[in-house]
Amino acid sequence: MSRADQPKQLIPFVRGKSLLEIAADRLEGLIDADRVFICTGESYRQQIRAALPRFDDAHILGEPEGRDTLGAVAFPAAVIARDDPDAVIAVFTADHLIEPVDVFQQRVDAAYRVAERYADTLVTFGIEPTHAATGFGYVELGDPIDGFDDAHRTAEFKEKPDAATAQRYIDSGRYLWNSGMFVWRASTLLGCVERYEPEVHAAVTRIAEAWSTPQRDAVLNEVYPTLKKISVDYGVMEPACRDDRVRVATVRMPVKWLDVGSWPAFGQTLDADADGNRVDGVLAALLDSRDNLVVSDNPRHLIATIGVDNLVIIHTERATLICPADEAQRIKELHARVGELFGEEYL
Repeated sequence: MSRADQPKQLIPFVRGKSLLEIAADRLEGLIDADRVFICTGESYRQQIRAALPRFDDAHILGEPEGRDTLGAVAFPAAVIARDDPDAVIAVFTADHLIEPVDVFQQRVDAAYRVAERYADTLVTFGIEPTHAATGFGYVELGDPIDGFDDAHRTAEFKEKPDAATAQRYIDSGRYLWNSGMFVWRASTLLGCVERYEPEVHAAVTRIAEAWSTPQRDAVLNEVYPTLKKISVDYGVMEPACRDDRVRVATVRMPVKWLDVGSWPAFGQTLDADADGNRVDGVLAALLDSRDNLVVSDNPRHLIATIGVDNLVIIHTERATLICPADEAQRIKELHARVGELFGEEYL
């Protein structure tokens, strides 16, 4: 469904809305609209303006190219810190579904209060695990933060575990899923970037210094593609856990949380029929078939199956995907293979 010119965050396939629209709506009543910024690929600017007209160009920070998540958080922090170095910034990714929204907002407010009270603190959110997932990273909880019922020091970040390790994490009661959402002071984050990734800090500082000048676009296009490709977890959060000059905190977020990074995860947003099949946007005739996900971008296209179970079937005008549900995490591998075989036409 997603293409180079239309990423999944912009496809209106969740109850008629895109993931980006849902993420923006989730902040209403919590953060003033004029204080919300979207960091995205510059090539998506016009699509975002059309989908979310309440965000003008000044509130869209366009990356000339993707350089992983450290760049995507350090660049906006540097721009915001030009005018307000003590600004407390929340970072949310646009491929999550979170319910109920009121609990989400309560926990974000708590994280803001932690970062406001303790200026040296980087706050992340931990999702209460529902099973021993191997597709998520984990955070290990340490001692409680004084004055906050659901905030703890973060003892350590753990990468995606194998099944046995994930089960040990769940059994211990000390681990939560790493949500990939954060709250921090701009100055605190940038101080960490300066210590751990000084070249990235120098680059985003140079971009910020040019931001209000006629050279802004030229500097951005020259400097941003040179940023080191590294995630914020590797580049900042993990070394911060070992740094006495800063602390990392985790706020519990007891919500239903879907990281829509795979088709099976998307399937959890759909109601299942009596045989466990989940269908969206398509006519389906499923005979002796169970626990399948069937999706199309053409509501008049018919997909029919006989005697198949646990398949992901995705139909679009130009491409069709069929795979066992437990192999759906290999789509990136398949994407690369399609590029090798057919070039960029189907990417």
